[in-house]
Amino acid sequence: MQLHFSPSIRSITISSSNGFIDLMKIKVAARHVSYRTLFHTILILAFLLPFVFILTAVVTLEGVNKCSSFDCLGRRLGPRLLGRIDDSGQKLVRDFYKILNEVKTGEIPAGLKLPDSFDQLVSDMKNNQYDAKTFAFMLRGMMEKFEREIRESKFSELMNKHFAASSIPKGIHCLSLRLTDEYSSNAHARKQLPSPELLPLLSDNSYYHFILSTDNILAASVVVTSTVQSSLRPEKIVFHVITDKKTYAGMHSWFALNPVSPAIVEVKGIHQFDWLTRENVPVLEAVENQNGIRNYYHGNHIAGAILSDTTPQTFASKLQARSPKYISLLNHLRIYLPELFPNLDKVVFLDDDVVIQRDLSPLWEIDLEGKVNGAVETCRGEDEWVMSKRFRNYFNFSHPLVAKHLDPEECAWAYGMNVFDLNAWRKKNIRETYHAWLKENLKSNLTMWKLGTLPPALIAFKGHVHPIDPSWHMLGLGYQNKTNIESVKKAAVIHYNGQSKPWLQIGFEHLRPFWTKYVNYSNDFIGNCHILEP
Repeated sequence: MQLHFSPSIRSITISSSNGFIDLMKIKVAARHVSYRTLFHTILILAFLLPFVFILTAVVTLEGVNKCSSFDCLGRRLGPRLLGRIDDSGQKLVRDFYKILNEVKTGEIPAGLKLPDSFDQLVSDMKNNQYDAKTFAFMLRGMMEKFEREIRESKFSELMNKHFAASSIPKGIHCLSLRLTDEYSSNAHARKQLPSPELLPLLSDNSYYHFILSTDNILAASVVVTSTVQSSLRPEKIVFHVITDKKTYAGMHSWFALNPVSPAIVEVKGIHQFDWLTRENVPVLEAVENQNGIRNYYHGNHIAGAILSDTTPQTFASKLQARSPKYISLLNHLRIYLPELFPNLDKVVFLDDDVVIQRDLSPLWEIDLEGKVNGAVETCRGEDEWVMSKRFRNYFNFSHPLVAKHLDPEECAWAYGMNVFDLNAWRKKNIRETYHAWLKENLKSNLTMWKLGTLPPALIAFKGHVHPIDPSWHMLGLGYQNKTNIESVKKAAVIHYNGQSKPWLQIGFEHLRPFWTKYVNYSNDFIGNCHILEP
């Protein structure tokens, strides 16, 4: 690059080094040229020269130095300076998008062989020289095939999980059989619970009365043990454990041979309650014996289900609703507490899949403000499985009776850890309302709701629930694999509601230790039955 000043300094010329291109020529007026003007001119040139040099270098490197004007250079460099490049690649992309849109709505050619892997796809493309449209059809076919396989696998997994959750693990079945045998052969296993001198305490309202209804001996032992060990005043605890006739001997044996002193434990079978007659529970008798109902809960859960029209989450909910436990009298028993314990004023009812981590005696100090049921509301969180439940999640609002009497946006609440004021309860017609709605649902062939005992309880206790602090009862440990561990540690009661119970192989490994810490694995019965160890 050269810089030429005319002899009279009337013009300044900038040219390329080969002398063929006049890149810039500046004419200076003949008159009134001052040194200041010249200085400013040279200063401007000092700024321009580097840019001119760069432009020239680019022209040379790209082999376009034969351009004879800035017009040529502008046509070459303008698009780059403005952020535009040769759009041949963009055109290819646009063409491919067009092909994809055509393939999206078109029919996959009959006989098109779909590869099983990406490597096979690449190999087929090389060998058969497919055009772009055939390639797109193959991609679509592979995606649809893999989606079907994944969907079928997911539904199969849900079915297997449902059967695993509904069955009795071999170890727990073994424990029940061995303890039942012990009851028949060991006098210590048959001793009275509690001892005769403690019987008056079973109706003493100065004690903390817990009620547990279950046929799972191992689960019952964890609930009772965790409650007693977490209590600041275990000597004031009375546990009323209710079980069915077939489990009674084994349950009695366990607590007779493994006392939780100083707490008091009473074990009773359903058959030992005089009040539980067919006349008093006609609806539940029908639920347990009606063939149509039994087929619903014990039959083929796939029959009639169009899997292509449902989501795995919806299917999982329907399977959960078909758990056989929902037609068990033990599961409905809580609705009869005022009649079963006529001398008690206030009780805490616990499910068998909970663990107690904090002293629960303050629950008796909560003022329920005349309400019957102290419970944690389950509509205050973002988790759609557990803590975002409203009436619409449980009821079929297309049913006219449901739509007429219920509000889909009303907040639901949790069963599993409830404070019941039995005196206030006895003044209400809660049991009658519960029975009436059960009858209506039976008449409608279970079209009003599908899920067991909570929906009729939501109706029966409507207007009689006092919300308690959520820290008392944390739910979802049987649903949520990603449950926050720190939140679990802080909760007073943790609830493994859902299919993944901690005593099952499908239980979540990182949540199981909160439960197994209360299992006595040194016990001979537990050891001999090879029950799941931590």
